[in-house]
Amino acid sequence: MLGLVLIIGCNKNNNLTIHSFKTPTGWGYVIVHQEKIIIKQTIIPVISELKSFKTKNDALKVGNLVLQRLNDDLSPTVTKKDLIALNIKT
Repeated sequence: MLGLVLIIGCNKNNNLTIHSFKTPTGWGYVIVHQEKIIIKQTIIPVISELKSFKTKNDALKVGNLVLQRLNDDLSPTVTKKDLIALNIKT
């Protein structure tokens, strides 16, 4: 299962919000803009296995990183280095 990411032009006035949610195997997050989901992440990105985040906090740490990048008009791409820096358990 591959995640689909829809990127819209974002700026600091776009009122993006983040929410965590329970998956069958862990946690995920969504980033919402005006009641529309723009990113739904059910698995940990950039790892070779299809695993959900182990904790709600892990999902929100990565989601907040992505949210900040969108607010800064940067690519929301998450790297292995980001996961290590955020101490995400895989």
